[in-house]
Amino acid sequence: MSDRLIGKLRFWQPLALMGALSLVVAACGGGTTSNNQGSLAASQVLKFPVYQSAGTFDPGEADAEVDTEISQNVFDNLWRFDDKLNLIPDLATEVPSSSNGGISSDGLTYTIHLKSNVKFNNGDSFSSKDVVYSFNRAVALQGAYASNLSAIDGFSAVKKAAGSPPSSKSSAGTTSFRKTIEDKLAANDPSLQMKGLTAPDANTVKITLASACGWCLTAWSLQGSTGSIVNQKTVQTDPENWWSKPVTPGSEGGMVGTGAFYLSAFTAKQSMTFKSVSNWWGTPKPTLKEIDIAIHDPSAIAGDVTAWEQGSYDLIGYGGNSSNLTYPLIQGIKGNARFAKELITQPKGRTTWVSFNVGNTGTGGPFLGSSAAAKGLRMAFALAVNKQDLATTVCHNTQCQAATGGLITKGLVGYLGDNQDPLAQFDATKAKQLLQQYDPSGNLTKNLKYSYNTGGLNDPVASYLQSAWQTNLGVKVNLDPSSDASQFISNRLSGKYVMARDGWQFDYNHPQDWFDNLWGSLATDAGANTSGYNDPAYNALLKQADQQPIDQALPQYKQLAKLLSDNVVYIPLYYSVANFAIHSYAKGAGSNTQADFYWDEISIAQH
Repeated sequence: MSDRLIGKLRFWQPLALMGALSLVVAACGGGTTSNNQGSLAASQVLKFPVYQSAGTFDPGEADAEVDTEISQNVFDNLWRFDDKLNLIPDLATEVPSSSNGGISSDGLTYTIHLKSNVKFNNGDSFSSKDVVYSFNRAVALQGAYASNLSAIDGFSAVKKAAGSPPSSKSSAGTTSFRKTIEDKLAANDPSLQMKGLTAPDANTVKITLASACGWCLTAWSLQGSTGSIVNQKTVQTDPENWWSKPVTPGSEGGMVGTGAFYLSAFTAKQSMTFKSVSNWWGTPKPTLKEIDIAIHDPSAIAGDVTAWEQGSYDLIGYGGNSSNLTYPLIQGIKGNARFAKELITQPKGRTTWVSFNVGNTGTGGPFLGSSAAAKGLRMAFALAVNKQDLATTVCHNTQCQAATGGLITKGLVGYLGDNQDPLAQFDATKAKQLLQQYDPSGNLTKNLKYSYNTGGLNDPVASYLQSAWQTNLGVKVNLDPSSDASQFISNRLSGKYVMARDGWQFDYNHPQDWFDNLWGSLATDAGANTSGYNDPAYNALLKQADQQPIDQALPQYKQLAKLLSDNVVYIPLYYSVANFAIHSYAKGAGSNTQADFYWDEISIAQH
């Protein structure tokens, strides 16, 4: 889905993108930094609440942020993001590149060398066969992020051989589907083996691509997802529920990974407990001994803030819950001298905008097409919104900031720069002139609706937009709220709205994550082009950009952004800002634009 907040469908195509993102290679794996321990507390137990029960911690099927940001501490990838969104080795000895011989000159072959000292948290040794198994399994399961592996030669054949997963995840058919996959993988059934994925020896994996792929390095690093490594023996004990079972000494099953922590207790919709692996292979060695997570309803947030102030919780906002602190709660923390400095804000890689119906002829509306009138009316509605005032009025400049630098969020590759998006301008006079020019009778913009899913900032944003269009254009736009977020997303992906709330949370730091998945023919073919914008010039330029290294392609991606703004495909609204309540003694806790810092970086100081 377009918003990772409630899960996201992924729909990659094999791309011919040579080269890779710039890499920062670290000599040691596992953690990012060493703990600044200072004087440690006797109890190294971290406690915090989350506001959504785990859907699944299975990397082959997970897609919710609350799941991946917790399971990243149990499952490792070949390489991963550090706290500054650079790629560093994890299970691999180094991140492959053309300069170190890990990527062939034609960009089609990756040779990956694995660390030899890695063990799963049940004591099993890790080897190249675990990578081959995990990748093939993820493709066969066809979860939300399976297509991150789509450039590997043989991807389509394995997907076809596995068959379509049952539509209902709770059906007996799903159980049978998963078991059949495990049985075939255990038997080394060639139909579920990508021919481009081989293990020449225990410490080497060779990946051959159907076409060169510059985004693969970053896609495979996405934590808690299809690039994460699982243990075949333990998955086979219960192919459907292994991920929810605690690991106990001598147990063959459970949530087994190579990460620094393991699941020791789990009660659905109530609590989770994770403990550190005493002899973990990586560095830095975890200082925390235990992570206690309470699973609450979102309505409990106010009481949880009080409990945090009283010391019952060490932090609030981890596990994909950084948007749960409401403005009154934020203000309450700010107003308390004791805790004001423990409120941490962090811009997140999430952008919200308004999409017009540009290309869905069946839906119609005054914004449809590329005529001067359609573009002029779209521009009128864009210029009639004061984005800076929206951020102040709705977000109090606390929960969001005005989106003025393009749709790719500030801090990510592809950001245009502050105030560089012409659609972010506010010009009520010009907006009114455009409306009078292209809709003098008012008939074209009569009875318009703005559609959105309710909750969070969506409701006050909708009210603000309605008021802005009424005040600055004299157009009454009716609000069309939906309490069913999933149905709203489904309708939006089907192009059923004339004007609708839209958004995207990035998965990895590459413009391709945005431009391929939201507009143009690739998004249209995947059924995810919400605006219907599918221009030949856009598609040609995108194909050209996707065939080049990021340093060469970046100017072309910025040209794509200009095409979108020139054609007035959207109204930029805001970039999300996360708010965390973190006690100062929880050293090393925090977040970057994408995700929480890993638990092995955290220690509890004396307090």
